[in-house]
Amino acid sequence: MVFEILWHSGQGKIYNTVVFYNITHFPPSSGLNVCMSGSATSCEECILIHPSCAWCAQELALFLISLQGFGRVRCDLTQSLQIRGCKAQFIEFPSSQTSILKSNPLSTKGSAPSQNEVTQIMPQKISVSLRPGDQTSFQVQVRQVEDYPVDLYYLMDLSLSMKDDLVTIHNLGTKLTEEMSRLTSNFRLGFGTFVDKNISPFSYTEPKYQNNPCNGYKLFPNCVPSFGFRHVLSLTDKVDRFNQEVQKQMVSRNRDAPEGGFDAIVQAAVCKEEIGWRKEAFHLLVFATDDVPHLALDGKLGGLVNPNDGECHLDKNNENSASTQMDYPSLGLLGEKLAENNIYLIFAVTRRYYVIYKNYTALIPGTTVEILDMDSKNIIQLIVNAYNNIRSKVELTVSDQPEDISLSFTATCQDGQPLPGLRKCSDLKIGDTVSFDVNVEARSCPKGAASQSFTIKPVGFKDRLEVTVDYSCDCGCTRAAKPPNPNCSRRAGTFTCGKCYCEPGYLGSHCECQEGESGNNPLGACREAEGKRMCSGRGECSCNQCLCYESEFGKVYGSFCECDDFSCARHKGVLCAGHGECHCGECKCHAGYIGDNCNCSTETTSCLADDGQLCSGRGHCVCGHCHCSEPGAFGDTCEKCPTCPDACGTKRECIECRLFNSGPLADNQTCQRLCKDEIITVEALDTDDSAGVLCLYKSENDCVMKFMYSEHANGKSILTALKEPECGGGPDALMVLLAVVGSILMVGIILLAAWKLAITVHDRRAFAQFQNARCRARYEVVRTRLLPPSNVYI
Repeated sequence: MVFEILWHSGQGKIYNTVVFYNITHFPPSSGLNVCMSGSATSCEECILIHPSCAWCAQELALFLISLQGFGRVRCDLTQSLQIRGCKAQFIEFPSSQTSILKSNPLSTKGSAPSQNEVTQIMPQKISVSLRPGDQTSFQVQVRQVEDYPVDLYYLMDLSLSMKDDLVTIHNLGTKLTEEMSRLTSNFRLGFGTFVDKNISPFSYTEPKYQNNPCNGYKLFPNCVPSFGFRHVLSLTDKVDRFNQEVQKQMVSRNRDAPEGGFDAIVQAAVCKEEIGWRKEAFHLLVFATDDVPHLALDGKLGGLVNPNDGECHLDKNNENSASTQMDYPSLGLLGEKLAENNIYLIFAVTRRYYVIYKNYTALIPGTTVEILDMDSKNIIQLIVNAYNNIRSKVELTVSDQPEDISLSFTATCQDGQPLPGLRKCSDLKIGDTVSFDVNVEARSCPKGAASQSFTIKPVGFKDRLEVTVDYSCDCGCTRAAKPPNPNCSRRAGTFTCGKCYCEPGYLGSHCECQEGESGNNPLGACREAEGKRMCSGRGECSCNQCLCYESEFGKVYGSFCECDDFSCARHKGVLCAGHGECHCGECKCHAGYIGDNCNCSTETTSCLADDGQLCSGRGHCVCGHCHCSEPGAFGDTCEKCPTCPDACGTKRECIECRLFNSGPLADNQTCQRLCKDEIITVEALDTDDSAGVLCLYKSENDCVMKFMYSEHANGKSILTALKEPECGGGPDALMVLLAVVGSILMVGIILLAAWKLAITVHDRRAFAQFQNARCRARYEVVRTRLLPPSNVYI
């Protein structure tokens, strides 16, 4: 049995009637109703509680009001509101939606009549309407088209140590164009050089070195003055011009080992008009050097305190005029400028500095690193390999993402298997199409709830997806508010979304009371239940309504002041771990987080091993961390496991590709990506090492390769391998023949000797028996002669 209070007006008067209904046929609610537990007092507060909550804005409805209070009844589940008599057209239930505004089909060729017609990402523009806490999703498809134009700018270190390399690349333009013509029919080439800032302590600044820094250097007495960055040749398809300009160049000399290359990279990236970058082309920047670069703050050694501004500063001589006025750029600025101008950076560095630049690639999206021979002999193959490697993968990046928006990605690559938490596909062929499912959620309503936007684009692509975000934070009934309204007593309130919002000094569900007035309360409107404290002890009852006290810790709210936004679980002292909102004692986690205190991330990217498997296939990803289930497995992604059955097989592939350039990982990029363990080659293995596992395998030429796999205390995997496999020599036919003949003769001699020995022994025994018998015969004769006959008597 519940009751209903009908407020209605007539002839300027307001009446109320209490009507009782028997609603035993309504299904009873079970469990905690998150909408009613939030104690929402307005439509906007209601839709913020949970995405399943709805608000009834029915005016003067025959609307059932629960015994627990007037404020809660309008905020409930949609089904519950309809059961209570709220008509569908009065239910406010905004939901998140996605609208596609522009979706041109993907192209197959890059050599279209107009490059503006080439499309590599679909759709190109969408609009999402987000309700806080609710998710919507959309799919992004990406295809790298064939025969896409390529702009390649070769940026070379011209410090003295690169003099041999300069000679090697004199005809680079011709050879490189021949190779690239197999990959694209529209190729352009440019050239630029760098040394370092021409100030102390980076360069020689004494007067005698002004025109010739190599003055007095016996090994190479003549060179040009030091400079920061010099743009030599804009991007062109005239190969001969490239060769001519390269042949004109001379090396310089700086004082310290690091170079000013990152300064030059920024200038090559941002000086778009001077360099000649085409908007509709694939941008490659090859950075060739044999030393480490200067980074931000190094400039302070030379008195440069102004940070690098990332702007173009080429003067009439095509040199960086701000080289001696600003500090070196940071890695963050470098990555930002490369991304803004859709440039892929290829580090072509000597083996000695490979690891350093490899670490830079993890911090700068869209970069790769290749090993450069000491004299740059492999530069052409290096560039082709890097280009193929870049074109074999697609990685999405997000720019200008609003702070209150959560994004999660699921990649579907060529194998068709969804990979949650991944926004990258590798090992692709040009022309392959991959897709990414993107889930979008608004954690809260920004101030003003104005439209915002962000961009999703593949690294190095000009194509992008523009996403416009609108927030569903207001209710439609709010815009239809009626102030003042006869539905509100004494015309002291505004009738909005089915309820009265009272003017200051008035209280009650219909503003029927003034502050200080006392009213009869037969149902205990200020107590949540019989025996409970008035207004939960955190407020005072005025006109049958709780007025909650203010708290220094946060907001106290609810019909009975039973809720607050600060009494939720914490993680390391942070409310809801900073990844959720506290609603009436319960953490409402943002997208991508779960748990009582929202400290558990559902993101799996950190659990992906280098081979693309979650936790290397040896464990489970829990809260963004791998829990290894395979006995003996450990490491951030369970990648270390000397005692696992597949340990030797996994490391064998790395031994093959790293030492002998063979096996399934022989591709240079794949080998470098998957095989990062330290490999030590020795003449002989110490198999007595109890901390390691001895691995053996048979190579293609039937040799046996041995190596030890061990894990050091510092967390590094060490592979100690023989320099060369152990191979047995082929049999010598003559030696085999001689061995067989010798063996036969030996056996014959042994048998003959045995036979001779047996005959000798036998003969000696027979002779001994003969001699014995002969002696006996003689004895009998003598005896017979000497002894008389037995019948003769003397």
